[in-house]
Amino acid sequence: MTTLTPPTSAAQSAPQSAQSAQADQTDRLEADAPEPVPFVDLGAQQREIDAEVQAGLRRVFDTTAFIGGPDVQAFEREYAAFIEVSDCVGVGNGTDALELALRAAGVEPGGEVILPANTFIATAEAVSRIGAVPVLVDVDPQFLLIDPEAALAALTARTQAIMPVHLYGQTAFVERIRPQAERAGVAVIEDAAQSQGAFRHGRMAGSLGLAAGTSFYPGKNLGAAGDAGAVMTNDPELAARVRVLGEHGSPSKYQHSTVGMNSRLDTVQAVVLRAKLARLERWNEGRRAAADRYAELLRPLADSGDVWLPAAAQGNYHVWHLYTVQLENRDAVLEALRAAGIGAGVHYPVPVHLTGAYEHLGLTRGAFPVTEAAADRLLSLPIFPHITAEQQERAVVALDRAIGRSRSRSVATP
Repeated sequence: MTTLTPPTSAAQSAPQSAQSAQADQTDRLEADAPEPVPFVDLGAQQREIDAEVQAGLRRVFDTTAFIGGPDVQAFEREYAAFIEVSDCVGVGNGTDALELALRAAGVEPGGEVILPANTFIATAEAVSRIGAVPVLVDVDPQFLLIDPEAALAALTARTQAIMPVHLYGQTAFVERIRPQAERAGVAVIEDAAQSQGAFRHGRMAGSLGLAAGTSFYPGKNLGAAGDAGAVMTNDPELAARVRVLGEHGSPSKYQHSTVGMNSRLDTVQAVVLRAKLARLERWNEGRRAAADRYAELLRPLADSGDVWLPAAAQGNYHVWHLYTVQLENRDAVLEALRAAGIGAGVHYPVPVHLTGAYEHLGLTRGAFPVTEAAADRLLSLPIFPHITAEQQERAVVALDRAIGRSRSRSVATP
C-alpha cells in the first residue's frame, strides 16, 4: 500500500486529574476531527445563488404564475440555447422526459428499445412504462458507455429506438450508432441525465440524437430544488408532441387529442434552474479541476494497481458528474470510507438485468460481463464544484487506509 500522510492533530495540553484530562482530551479530539467530506455539497451552490433565487421566488408568488409562467418559458429558451438545439420542453422529472421523448418519437407498446445494462433503472423504466421492451446490451470496458457494436448487433425488425446513456458526465459514442440506426428507421434518444454541459467533438450532449431526455434532480450538474426534467430536440414537431403529451394530451384547454400525462416543469424549479444555468459552465470547470486533482492524488494507488482511474474518451469534454474508480473489496472500502466521514457512493451496485424489477427478462449473471464486473468494483468519490483540495486530500488518505485494511483482512482470511 502506498503511504499517504494524514492530517496532523493539535498538541495536547498538560496533564490534569484523570477525569478532567479525559474530558479535555475528548473535547480536543472532537475539535481537531476534520469535518466530514460530503458526497455532494448542495448548500454551497444554494448560498451562491440565494439572493437571485429569493428575488425570483418573490416574483413568482407576487404574480402567482405557478404553472407554465414566464420563468418556465425563459428557462426553456435558455437551456435550448445552451444545448444548441431548437427546442426544449420542461417536464416533471427525468424519467418522464425519457418516456415522453420515446413516445413522441413513435415508440409503441411491444416495440423494442436498446439500452445499456450499466445505467440507473429509470432508463429501462421509461421504456417499460410505455409497454415497450427494454433490450439490454453490454458496455465498453474502458469508459463503461454503451458498446456501439453490441447496440447495432441487437437491432431487429421490432427495434423502434436505441437509447445511449451519457454516463458519469461524458458522452456516449452516438456518432457510431446513429447512421445505421437511422437507415433502419430507428430513433436515437439520448439519456442525458448526467451530462449537462458535456460535449463530443464539439457537439453538446442532448443534441446528438433525434431527441434527448434529461433530469434536473438536485444532485445533477444542473440540479433543481426538487424533481424536474426536460426533453431537447431539433425537431419542432416532436417538441410539440412532447408538450401535448405532457399536458394531458391536450393541445388546447379541454381539447384532448391523445391520452397523455401530467408532467410539467414547475415554475419554482425554473427559477432555481435559471440561476444555476448561468453558473453551470464555471461549475463544470470546477468539477474538471477536481477530477484532475484526484488523478494526481490517486496516481500512486493507480501505479501500484490498487485503483483503476476513470478517463475521458478522445473527443469528449467530460463534466464529471461522478468520479468513479474501480477497486477490489469495494464494499469493505466503502464501509471504511463512510466510517471516516467520507461521503462515497456506488453507481450502480446492481445492474438492471439483475434487479427484481427485470427478472422477467430472463437474464442471469454472466449475460453482461463488463457491466457486472464494474458493478462489483465501482466506487464514486466525493465531487462537486465547490470541493476543496483539502477535502480531496482527506478523501484520498482515507481511501488509501481503507484499501490497506481491506487487503490485510483478505490476506488474514484463509
